[in-house]
Formats: sequence, C-alpha cells, structure tokens
Amino acid sequence: MAKNAGLLILSLSFLFFLFFSVAVSRNVTFDHRSLIIDGQRKLLISASIHYPRSVPAMWPDLVAAAKRGGVDVIETYVFWNGHEPSPGQYYFEDRFDLVRFAKIVRDAGMYMILRIGPFVAAEWNYGGVPVWLHYVPGTVFRTDNEPFKSHMASFTTFIVQMMKRENLFASQGGHIILAQIENEYGDIESVYGDGGRSYSRWAANMALSQNIGVPWIMCQQYDAPDNVINTCNSFYCDQFKPSSANKPKFWTENWPGWFQNFGTAKPHRPPEDIAFAVARFFQKGGSLQNYYMYHGGTNFGRTSGGPFITTSYDYDAPIDEYGLVRLPKWSHLKELHEAIKLCEQTLLYGTSKFLSLGSHQEADIFEHSGKCVAFLANVDERNDKLVIFRNVRYNLPAWSVSILPDCKNVVFNTAKVRSQNSRVEMVPENLKASAGSGKLSWQVYTEKAGVWGAPDLIKNELVDHINTTKDTTDYLWYTTSFYIDGNEFLSNGSLPILMVESKGHAVQAFVNGQLQANSSGYTIKLEAPITLRAGVNEIALLSMTVGLQNAGPFYEWLGAGLTSVKISGLRNGGLDLSGAAWAYKIGLVGEHQNIFKADGNHDVRWTPASDPPKNQPLTWYKVEVAPPQGNEPVALDMQSMWKGQAWLNGKAIGRYWSLTSSVYNKCTQNCDYRGPFSPDKCRTGCGEISQRWYHVPRSWFQPSGNTLVFFEEKGGDPTRITFARRRVTAGAPA
Repeated sequence: MAKNAGLLILSLSFLFFLFFSVAVSRNVTFDHRSLIIDGQRKLLISASIHYPRSVPAMWPDLVAAAKRGGVDVIETYVFWNGHEPSPGQYYFEDRFDLVRFAKIVRDAGMYMILRIGPFVAAEWNYGGVPVWLHYVPGTVFRTDNEPFKSHMASFTTFIVQMMKRENLFASQGGHIILAQIENEYGDIESVYGDGGRSYSRWAANMALSQNIGVPWIMCQQYDAPDNVINTCNSFYCDQFKPSSANKPKFWTENWPGWFQNFGTAKPHRPPEDIAFAVARFFQKGGSLQNYYMYHGGTNFGRTSGGPFITTSYDYDAPIDEYGLVRLPKWSHLKELHEAIKLCEQTLLYGTSKFLSLGSHQEADIFEHSGKCVAFLANVDERNDKLVIFRNVRYNLPAWSVSILPDCKNVVFNTAKVRSQNSRVEMVPENLKASAGSGKLSWQVYTEKAGVWGAPDLIKNELVDHINTTKDTTDYLWYTTSFYIDGNEFLSNGSLPILMVESKGHAVQAFVNGQLQANSSGYTIKLEAPITLRAGVNEIALLSMTVGLQNAGPFYEWLGAGLTSVKISGLRNGGLDLSGAAWAYKIGLVGEHQNIFKADGNHDVRWTPASDPPKNQPLTWYKVEVAPPQGNEPVALDMQSMWKGQAWLNGKAIGRYWSLTSSVYNKCTQNCDYRGPFSPDKCRTGCGEISQRWYHVPRSWFQPSGNTLVFFEEKGGDPTRITFARRRVTAGAPA
C-alpha cells in the first residue's frame, strides 16, 4: 500500500509539473493596439538596464528598484563584442553573464525585452560589433555581403539557442516577450542603397526563421515586414506612426537624460518633461514605452565608444550610476506609471475621440464598457491655461498633461512634482593601508618613451592606428630618428616647431625621451616648439584612442592616428618626416606584462616609493589599500590625475581624464522644463571637470589586500587620489 501510495504521489507530482509547465507558457502576439499576452492586451512600462554596465552583485537591487518604480519589463541589448571576443570563442561570465541577469529579471516577476542586435550603437565601443569582424576579407558592416551576414546570423542564432535552452522565451514558459534584430537601421538604410534595403529584409527574415514564439521588433525600420513591429527612438514619440495599420505603437528608447563626453558639461533632463513625453505617448495611442536608460551604469574598462564618451554612463537616469534612485525623477515617474495603469483596460479596449480645447490645448478621450479616461494636454511652451472639459474647469500648466482615469478627477499632472528631492554628496575618504594605520606603500614603474623591445613593424609611412592595433590597446608608438646639423638652428634662438596631424583621438610628443607637447580631438593639428640637439634626435609619438566610433554609415572605416609629421623653423625651412622610416610598437610594456593583474608577469620591476613621483608621464602606480568604510557605493576621486586607466584587484575600472568643460558652454542651474528638449538644454558644471569620480563596485573589494593600479599618461599626483562614498543626505527613501 505504501509503495502504491508513493507511486500515486509521484504520478500526481508529474501531472502537476506537466500541467504547471503548460499553464505558465505564454502566447504572445500583437494587434493594431498593443502586445497581446495570453489573449489580453497589455500596456507596458519598460526600463533599460544593461547587464555589462553594472556588476552581478548589483543586478537584483537594480531590478527590484525598477519594479518598485512601476516598471513591468526590463530591456537590455546583447553585446556581441563582449560575448565573442575572437571568432567562435564565447564569453558569458561575470558582467557578461546574460542568462544569470535574465533569470534575476524572471525571478522578480517581470517581463524582458532582448535586443539582440547584434549591432547596438549604445555609445558602446564599435557599436557592439567585434573589431575582428572588420578584418574578415570582404566585410562591410550592416550591408548585403556574405561575411557580415554569416557572422551576424551565427551569433544571433547562438544567443537565441542559448536562451531557448534555458526556457526563457514566453512561448516556453519564460518571460522574454519581445526580441529585436538590428537597431536604428531605417535612419541609414538609404545611405547603403540596395545593399541596405536587401540587408534589412534579410535580417528580418533571418530573425523570423529563429522561431522563438514571440514577436520580433526592428527599431526605426519604416519598411519592416508585416510580422515584424517597427518601433520609435526619440525624445518624443507622440507623433510616431507604425509602419502599417495593423501594428501597435512601441517606443523602444525614451531618453530620460543623455550621455556625456569628456570635456563637456553634464547633461540633465527634467522629470516634468520626461513625464510629459510618456503621457503624450500613451495619450496618442502608444502601448509600450521603454526608458533608455533607466539605469545607465558604467562603461568599465575600454567599453565606451564615441570617441570621447566618459566612463560614467549615468545618463541622468531614474536610477543613478551607483544604483541609487534619483529623486524626484524616479518617484515622479512612479506616480505617472500608477496613474497610467489605472487607465489600462479603457485605453487598450476603448474607442478614442479627439477634442480641441484651445489653440494649444486638447483632450483625448477613451471610452469602454461605461468607463471613461481622459488626457488633457497643454502643449503651449510658456503659458498656463484654464480649460473647460465636460462642464468642469481645469487648470493646465504649460507643457503638461493631466490624467483623468474617470474623465472627472485629475490623479496626476506631469508638471506637478510632488515627491521629495534627494540630496546626494560624495563623502571623501583617504586611501588607507591594508595593514591598519600604517603609511601607504606605493610602487612605481615607468614606461620607456618610444619603441621598447623589437618593433612590431617598420614602414616608410604613417600607418592607421586602428588597423595596426585592431583595438587590442589604446596605445600605438610611432618612432623615428633624424639628424640635425648644428648650423640648422636659427640664429635668433627661436625653437623649431613640431607639426603633427592626426585623425584622432589623442597624441603625446616625446623628443629625446622628454614629453614636449600633447593634443586631442576628433582631428588633431598640433603645433608646438620643441628642443632639438645637434646630431641625431629621436621623436616618439604616442597615439591614443579613446573609444571607437559606435554608429553611422560605414563607421567601421573611420580611422585614427597620425597622417603628417613635420618640423619647421629651421634654417633650411624644415623637415617632412611623414615618409621617414617609422618603427611601431603596439601597446605598453605594462599592458603586455599584465602588471595591473594580481597574477601579472613579475619580470617587471616595480620600484618602492614612499613618496611616489608626481607630474611624471608614462608612469604606473600601485598601492595596496583597505576597503572603504560602510556599505555605501564607492568611487575614486581622480581630480589630481590627468589621463589614463585604473584597475582594482585586476578589474578594469575604466579610462579617467580630468578634462574640464568650457566656461562658455550654456549651463543653467534652473532648467526650464517647458518646450522641446535637446541634450544641450539643461547642462550644469561649465568650467568643471567633466568626470571627477569613477565608480568602483563594492563587490570588487576584498576584506584586505586590495590592489589599486593606475597608468598615468601625462602626469598627476597619485598621493591626492581618494575614495568617495556616495551618500544620500536628504530625501525620502524609495
């Protein structure tokens, strides 16, 4: 009897498992109005959180904060160059553990949008496409050519199959309800001509052949096939129209802020304006909108694109770079989401009617089964207006939308921020030695200016930087020697002038081992006096990239590095060294020896320095420190350094650069949210360092023995580097 009972229990358990597995699988389709999940239209609020721009220890809290903020869906790109660093070799560990991130979203009870791309743009290095693909013969990115299509299809299929094995698509009982192929292609399709149009059709058909059981989307693809949904990216999408009448209106990128470049002021977007844009989108028939970004995070290591995009990718998002909710932005949008959700059924199933209330005032009314919803909008950029709607007077602030879930009572107005502001400060904390209160023990290693070891190549020409390094490093040395007769110097004592032209991104000029000039820019024309000696002189030019191009037609063909080197101001006129015999060296000694890693090559001799040298170029610094106090998020304050890279315990924090923004930029402390937004509308910090603090995740610290390594390119004072703990000092907790 006991045996039979056990079999009965096992049988019932199996049937329950079978029933449960079938029951939780979701049927996801769409009609002209919205996404349909298990037969029900859905109004969805989505939030972009990119898994490699944070760390696994942060993921659960980020997802939970988004859910508390009224978000239904987490959206992420899939970063091809992070997952396939060399052909056929895949990486899905640590920050690139896509499946782990997806399961955290699933376990939080949220949906997911997977934007596979595999081109993403995203201010990410090379737009997410692996640099090695550019050097596969015959490859032109994002056009109808076999090498690119073959590798793209292989990677896309690999990701789809991996997610299928984990049963993560909604059709399998998972939570992924949409997948995206390609990105923002419609904007540049015409540039590629027939090769672009045929490629976009091929990409759509390739995606559809994956048979994932959920709809595919294409961002800004105006001729997307009937069974693929075209979506919008913009600051405002209220006028967006789907590519056909049987498709819903989806907004894949609502930008609640903007990214920042080194040397620019900080961009901001007021919460009133973001809320206005979202409310207008749903007022005009939208059914799914995604914040890009909801948490921007950090461009760790060399992942930032641009060029010149900062290591911080904070984006002025509702959750800041460090994982703290940004008030009042987060809470104002939370209230907006709650108000919109009150209207969901009537919005999605009701009939709509437009009503003019004035020259710039209007109402959109939705009615269904005796229920009524109204959105009252005032799109006047300056003036508040009093309107009459259904015999009731309503005051509409300029550039605002009021939401009336019952066509009577206003539950939310986008211009009225009722939540408390948060005040955040960076609390400095000096670096402390791991062994208690002892003095910090610094170690130093100085790079040689110019070619070290055997040259990687010698050519009588100036080579392209990117084609030579293939982005394995930021650094490429160009070195040559030349002879100067003592009689060539001008009798008036004026110095010769070095003239260097480059396609970018930065260059330092060393003459006979001494740093004499530097410059940076999208294109460079450096002119600087230099000290030469009679006889043989060596000139070593360090070319540096600061993130590769990440978007645009044929962006992979944009190069970097030197194009001309001349010396003027000599008695005979000058020298053109452009065609001289140049010796090249890819990268730095410290990089090749991995001296920033705990298990790096110990053939490199670090020199102990109780007082490390300051303002010295090409210098590596290493120090062991204790972790900062408490549990608040941590940053490094790098204002005492100039430009370089930083690591903690072998993990790449990113590029640092203490460039200041111009005092002549347009900055304002009191941003007027009214009227159309642009990235330059609400900037702050003119004349200040564009990025002073660099996020160091708490999970990267050990209880003791934490090794900080810095490579300084130009010169700084490492003894003034401090930690900073990011602390909320005022504002209601979320």
